Amino acid sequence: MLKSFTRNYHDKSTDAGFEFVFDCDICKDGFKSSFITSDTYKKKKGSRLLGQGAGLVGNLAGGMARTLGNTASQGGNIASQQFEGKSPEWHKEHEQAFDKAQNEARQHFHRCPGCNTYACDQCWNEDATLCTTCAPRQEVAVAQAHAKAMKRNIDDAGSKAVVWEGKIESKTTICPACGKPAGAGKFCNNCGGSMELKECPKCGTKNAVNIRFCNNCGENLQQAAAPPATGKCAGCGHDNPPGTKFCGGCGSKLG
Repeated sequence: MLKSFTRNYHDKSTDAGFEFVFDCDICKDGFKSSFITSDTYKKKKGSRLLGQGAGLVGNLAGGMARTLGNTASQGGNIASQQFEGKSPEWHKEHEQAFDKAQNEARQHFHRCPGCNTYACDQCWNEDATLCTTCAPRQEVAVAQAHAKAMKRNIDDAGSKAVVWEGKIESKTTICPACGKPAGAGKFCNNCGGSMELKECPKCGTKNAVNIRFCNNCGENLQQAAAPPATGKCAGCGHDNPPGTKFCGGCGSKLG
């Protein structure tokens, strides 16, 4: 079984040749090795073309065109074939190609003495001779810390910012006549009753029209809303003191 120096690798080999991708243990980006053509495949291809040669002698021009077309078609099919049931010679080539590919890929990887992982050039801190997981680059760490601090400051300022100063109505308006949700209009959506509110003269709280006492301070709203008593007689026009029941000028009943 093939064993890679990195934790993960991908075998891209086909019947025509060998190619491998080795992944960085940190960022998982891969390095693709150079393609190595299979000698076994070239021998099979040469034998196949030699056997076809006798059938192409009759028509040289047409035969050459057909040969080029067949070769292109075969190349596309080979790329998708799986290397199952290959000959011992092919598997030997496969192992040798894998060793060459690893030697080529190792030039682009570094083994970290801190965590024993293989890091690619991008994930290697040359100054610390460690991978960037064990020893992040100074400029990167500073930039990350600066960005995090800025985000904290923005979040803190955002939590204190006042962007709306309206009032939030948490209660549904209930019709005082039918006791059901009335909607937002001047009249109840259910019974058509008036939703006009009257203000308490004592505390300023708005109450429904049919409420007798203020919901906030208990003030008698009917007494407060009654017009002040007048002592002027409607019959003779005589001015009487407030609260007088009968006119002092003509004796008529007042009110």
